[in-house]
Amino acid sequence: MAKNAIVGQSGGPTSVINASLAGVFQACERRGAGRVYGMAHGVQGLLEEKIVDLSATLTSQLDIELLKRTPSSYLGSCRYKLPDPAEDTAVYERLFAILKKLDIGYFFYIGGNDSMDTICKLSDYAKTVGSDIRFMGVPKTIDNDLMVTDHTPGYGSAAKYIGVVMKELIRDATVYGTKYVTIVEIMGRNAGWLTAAAALARGEDSEGVDMICLPEVPFNVDNFIAKVERMQKERASIVIAVSEGVKLHDGRYVCELADDARFVDAFGHKSLTGTARYLANQVAAHLDTKTRSIELSTLQRCAAHMTSRTDITEAFQVGGAAAKAAFEGHTGEMIALKRLSNDPYQCTTEPHDIHEVANFEKKVPLEWVNADHTDMLPAFINYASPLIQAELTPVFINGLPRHIYIP
Repeated sequence: MAKNAIVGQSGGPTSVINASLAGVFQACERRGAGRVYGMAHGVQGLLEEKIVDLSATLTSQLDIELLKRTPSSYLGSCRYKLPDPAEDTAVYERLFAILKKLDIGYFFYIGGNDSMDTICKLSDYAKTVGSDIRFMGVPKTIDNDLMVTDHTPGYGSAAKYIGVVMKELIRDATVYGTKYVTIVEIMGRNAGWLTAAAALARGEDSEGVDMICLPEVPFNVDNFIAKVERMQKERASIVIAVSEGVKLHDGRYVCELADDARFVDAFGHKSLTGTARYLANQVAAHLDTKTRSIELSTLQRCAAHMTSRTDITEAFQVGGAAAKAAFEGHTGEMIALKRLSNDPYQCTTEPHDIHEVANFEKKVPLEWVNADHTDMLPAFINYASPLIQAELTPVFINGLPRHIYIP
């Protein structure tokens, strides 16, 4: 009898994460897995034996197509940090006992940095106990901060959404012809890939944003206000994209200056919000101008009506590639995207040792940022533009997109 497969989704969702789930599911079925199970709410749910039989819930090609076009995590998610196996083996003993009971031979985890940490720990533990289960990581994050992969599934669609929204906000911000500063807060804790995507709004029909503030560049509030003042002498209404994770020279997040209480998750990440609001208040207090702050928040990751066809196709491909690799004997690896060319855009997949990925972050290269640290250079535009191309229209029923979900 063929071994069964199990797949989970973890961390913050994206608008294309379910395409990767569809890729894993279909490839496992076609390669002869006994059953394909899903973890309800990731590893945390698995520990509670919350299992979904995907072979029973995804029964038609229409289900697969709806899954690919449904945002967020079909299986649910979690932010659960596995302990160090050397310090606490009880969790691992329970997990592997559950996997044995389910007769699992192939384990897939779709996620970002923290999810790759999970794959790293599980595959390392499997080696120490002689388990033949194959553990594969499937990349996912709108933050685009995973190492070894050219980009991550989820980023292209989020970048497309940001480019579109910034372009629309620029049009709206200029209607009155009076002094106005619009500050848009974009996700990104330590890497500014999403905020950099605001540069995509510039074109023949758009002036583009006036300033881009990345977490890779130390932030100074006084210098920021001075830049705004200089810019408003040339143009009354300006639009600024700022990362939620911009930091002062001493390492504090700018949003912490607002002195709000901050929630900390299992991985030690502080919740970041309020950066744009704080900066808008500072500008209003020091300059003679109206201000407004806008937080794109979770809209960046769930706007499935704005997915990039390139992104959703690649998300499906990395899921299938992970299953292929596992059935061919690979374990302890993550599937990466390797760019072959920009024009025409071509990309392929390749497996990489999970130790090259887990607990590392890929930052925006500073050579892609202008000397004044306010805008992105053509090198970034050339990198990001292929990732936002084309659209995959949702299935609309009665004027609204149809989703598939587990009640």
